[in-house]
Amino acid sequence: MSKSNLLLELYSNIGTTGALTFSSKSLVNKMLSFTDLSHAKVILELGGGDGSITQGIIDRMSPDAELLVFEINKSFCEAMKKQFPQENVRIINDSAENIDLYLHGREADYILSSLPFSFIPKEATDQILAKSRQSLTPSGKYIQICYSYLLKNLFKKYFDRVEAKFTLKNLPPAFVMICK
Repeated sequence: MSKSNLLLELYSNIGTTGALTFSSKSLVNKMLSFTDLSHAKVILELGGGDGSITQGIIDRMSPDAELLVFEINKSFCEAMKKQFPQENVRIINDSAENIDLYLHGREADYILSSLPFSFIPKEATDQILAKSRQSLTPSGKYIQICYSYLLKNLFKKYFDRVEAKFTLKNLPPAFVMICK
């Protein structure tokens, strides 16, 4: 799928994508700067979109790590499956509410999310964040891109420590929430 078709899909489904454009390289680098993916074994990405964060993860992760990418948009999934044919990368066309069904009892070292929680119903948000917290290793991190600082209070309900970082190098400017 071409970049213009991906953008058309993005704007056609703004209620589920929650974004005006895809994450900039600067935002992806900022998000991933709070990780050490070279030592991770299991990594989850929630909201794969156009694969910009996915590519950043793949570039930094160990070849023996596994990346599970959750995306509810079928068109985005099909495009990412072509873009990322690696055996250790699984593109999953399902809601992040179901992450436990794909982990098979394992825990994730990192959960990296760009889900638009401002647009997701409260029940689904609660389930995603509760399952994310339960699915992390004791030293694991949940890292979220968002556009409102007020969402920090939401993440504090599920994580003991939440740190917010800001970057202007994205349209619109964004926050990165690092949750432990």
